[in-house]
Amino acid sequence: MSGGRRASGGPGGGRALVLGAVLLGLCWRAAAERLRYSMAEELPRGSLVGPLARDLGLSAHELPARKLRVASAGKKQLKYFTVSETNGNLYVNERLDREELCGESLSCSVSFEALVHNPLNVFRVEVAIEDVNDNSPAFSKDALDLEISEWTVPGARFPLEMARDADVGSNSLITYQLSSNPSFSLAVKEITSGKKQPELALERALDREKQSFFELVLTAVDGGDPARSGTVQVRVNVTDANDNPPVFSKSIYEARVAENLPAGSLVLQVRATDADAGSNGRVFYSFINIPAGIRELFSIDKESGEIRTERPLDFEEATKYSLGLEARDGGGLIGHCEVQIDVIDENDNAPEITILSLSSPVPEDAPVGTVVALLNVNDPDSGENGEVSCELSGEAPLSLVASSGGSSKVVTTSALDREQACEHRVTVVARDRGSPSLWSSRELVLEVSDVNDNAPVFEEASYSAYVRENNLVGALVLRVVARDSDAGANGRVSYWLSGGSAGAAGAAPLVSVEARSGAVYAQRSLDYEQCREFAVAVRAQDGGSPARSSTATVRVFVLDQNDNAPRVLYPPPASGASGASVGSAFEVVPRSASAGYLVGKVVAVDADAGRNAWLSYELVQASEPALFRVGLQSGEVRTARAVSERDAAKQRLVAVVKDHGEPALSATATLHVVLAESLQEALPELSERAAGAEAAGELQFWLVLALALLSALLVLSVALLVLARLRRAGPPAVLRCLGAQRLSLAGAAFPADFCEGTLPYSYNLCVAAPPRAAAEAAWPPPPLPIVPAEELVAGEPCEKPSPSSSAVLGDPPADPDAPQLPVLKAGRACLVGARFVQCREEAAGAAVDREEREEGGSAAAPPAAARLDRWIAGFLGREAVCFQTTRRWGFEIKQGGVAGDSSLEQQVVAGAGA
Repeated sequence: MSGGRRASGGPGGGRALVLGAVLLGLCWRAAAERLRYSMAEELPRGSLVGPLARDLGLSAHELPARKLRVASAGKKQLKYFTVSETNGNLYVNERLDREELCGESLSCSVSFEALVHNPLNVFRVEVAIEDVNDNSPAFSKDALDLEISEWTVPGARFPLEMARDADVGSNSLITYQLSSNPSFSLAVKEITSGKKQPELALERALDREKQSFFELVLTAVDGGDPARSGTVQVRVNVTDANDNPPVFSKSIYEARVAENLPAGSLVLQVRATDADAGSNGRVFYSFINIPAGIRELFSIDKESGEIRTERPLDFEEATKYSLGLEARDGGGLIGHCEVQIDVIDENDNAPEITILSLSSPVPEDAPVGTVVALLNVNDPDSGENGEVSCELSGEAPLSLVASSGGSSKVVTTSALDREQACEHRVTVVARDRGSPSLWSSRELVLEVSDVNDNAPVFEEASYSAYVRENNLVGALVLRVVARDSDAGANGRVSYWLSGGSAGAAGAAPLVSVEARSGAVYAQRSLDYEQCREFAVAVRAQDGGSPARSSTATVRVFVLDQNDNAPRVLYPPPASGASGASVGSAFEVVPRSASAGYLVGKVVAVDADAGRNAWLSYELVQASEPALFRVGLQSGEVRTARAVSERDAAKQRLVAVVKDHGEPALSATATLHVVLAESLQEALPELSERAAGAEAAGELQFWLVLALALLSALLVLSVALLVLARLRRAGPPAVLRCLGAQRLSLAGAAFPADFCEGTLPYSYNLCVAAPPRAAAEAAWPPPPLPIVPAEELVAGEPCEKPSPSSSAVLGDPPADPDAPQLPVLKAGRACLVGARFVQCREEAAGAAVDREEREEGGSAAAPPAAARLDRWIAGFLGREAVCFQTTRRWGFEIKQGGVAGDSSLEQQVVAGAGA
């Protein structure tokens, strides 16, 4: 990063360098020295202790990457402090009570380690806990009882119980005050421990008869700000004897006791004497003003003064105990002394190994000296019992480096290689110097993460594959395999083509490689005759970043197959010939030729190779089979015997050329031989054959032309015949229906209740007999009146329609001479399914009317009408029918009239339905 800043130039880069140097100096100073903070006890949670990140030289933007946190060998220290992830300040995590944490020790501090990562480092931090005046002086009893003889001389002093203050320093300096009384005053005696012993001084002689009881108040005030105080009542009982209090042999007793002594062990014995006799001289011992915890550790025999342990002592909990003792005689007089007990340490604690930080996994390309773990080794014992040495056991490229504050670093001593060892297991062994020595161990498992430091390696540096030509597209050629010893994406291999001997546009399109499996497939069918071998380079690339790759060469050899037939070069093929078809050549052989005379040679080649290109020749057809022979390997055509006069002048030879493939392929060659002594003698034969060939070609042309003309005449005749029939038959019904005013004027007729489905359609079939009253036939006939389908399917009875109805007869034609076609009155048609029941009565009336009209106009019928009548009679007999049919969804409605029997009606209806 510094190099990048220098490259940018300008004053900003210089300031960055200076800032980096300052931060580096701060880091070195922080690493070399111990960071110290101080704080008052009883601070609430979240109180600021100090700017830890700033003092370590870390900026705010570095905190997420450096991961500053607190760590300690003891869980007790960890619960008191925390580091903010936002600003890196050290805060109080739990309220601290100095008296609970350190007892009566003048100095109290909490030590822990601060860890930073990237790179990993540890810093020793010590927080001093300052005392606050949060404890008031206290007495062990609510009242102190004294018995003083009335014979006591003024000036005598009587020791009082000392108050106890849990604070230290000035907060524990106690002064005493006594309530005012003319008989007594307060005196203070300095003792060796620096404490003040309050004493009650007698100011004047007592008279039991005047006053036998005094009640005073003793007040203890500490030196805190604000000051705190505690009081106790002092009750004095005036007696007439017992004028000597108990006196200890020592004001302070000292003892040294080894820890782990069994319960009931004697610590020491105190002794106090009383000059009085009797019950006044009998002394009883007791503890005064000691914490409850000490009372659980020690006990005193009230008569003998022996102090014994109640349970084993622990040097790690407390190294020294101070006890206050009181001796009281039978008369109520008391004496005081102090007992100080020092605990001697024993090597009863094995070293404790705490893993503060473990960087696992560590990348295999980590430089030598990389810190992979941070350990803290602590032995609660003191002296040599607490001096610890550490070592690593196990074969691993790791070593242990001691640092300040009892911490140790595990660093790499050589380069790591995940491919050789993916993890390293070592054991940290810590031993103290006690006697006997104690030790402990802790196993470290360091995983090595993969780095893409290995390129894929092919199983073979060069591959060879053999493929037969004419292979299927997509056929497997071979499979290449490359292995990468890395893990995960770094070891995932993909395959690519990276070129070939024929270049990117040559060999590469011939094959392809599957990226995952390394299978090489043919992209197209190979041809041995075009490409006999080629090489491609296959690249294997892993998925690392940056990716690593290696290349292998794949040589593909194409194997020949017999896929090419022999090609005859001589005799040369005729112009326009294709494939194996060849033309013919002429050779002149003198009639004097003897056996073995070389007539010619068939020359052929084969594009295949090997046995597929070995050619053999054979004579398969000849005008005189015994006259000629062909060399099996050479293709030479020679005479098998001498030419005789009986041999035909023209000889035709057909030879087959065959290869030795499987299956064998062949071609034929035709050779014409003319038996003549000279070329001039052979020319007539040659011209005769040429003329014959031209005549055959001309004959073939005229045959094809004649066949085409006959086909055209046949088609024309059929077309004329069809047109003639159509002209005689008249326009078809479909064309008549398209004429104007030729059909029903009422439009499409369909049942009134047909209101859904597809649109209906109508068609008319009209066949009429010629009217006898017409002068000549007219085509097309006049339109016929059509009854609407609504009236056919309406519910009225079958009766003749009124003149105003749309179903009546149409107006007669204006020209009386025009031929009149019989018009049939429409009746009612009843629809049942797809059939219609026609009203027979209406049909009978229509027939009578038609007969009357025929009788009236038969005399004036012209010959044309008679011819039309005969044609109609021949086509339909003597009947006339006119139907209009409307179809919808498979139903039919028909209207019309019948003049004859019902058979004709059925025929016409059937025709209309078709």
